Amino acid sequence: MTLALRTPARLSWPLRAALVLAMLLTALVVPATSEPASAAVYSTCTISRCADARTARSGWSAKGFPTTSGWYSWSGGLYNYTGGQFFNREGQLPAGATYYEYDVYPRTKGAARDAYRIVVNRATGVTWFSPNHYTDFYRL
Repeated sequence: MTLALRTPARLSWPLRAALVLAMLLTALVVPATSEPASAAVYSTCTISRCADARTARSGWSAKGFPTTSGWYSWSGGLYNYTGGQFFNREGQLPAGATYYEYDVYPRTKGAARDAYRIVVNRATGVTWFSPNHYTDFYRL
């Protein structure tokens, strides 16, 4: 007795592409049960770049802590950027305040932004330093 093997039918390229896309999207989906990322918030700032954040705070203070996002002239012929209002969507900083975000390090106008920010409550002057784009906050 001989067995006849059947060759599977070849799928059309649109169907193959749709299956591959579905598999990729399935692999990228984050489970609904995952916990949201949370930042660490510290009452003081003692890490190595805190002095730079304090210097940036002084520079932005001298400019009146602008609320409009954009490039601002800085010392040494460089520029620094403010992103405007920081909405505290994750609720890591104290609630009920309006915050604004400012870059710490000046650079050539139009250059890419790095992860270092200060976040200021303009009503109270309380300033937070984030060395890693809002993963952690250190009070200055």
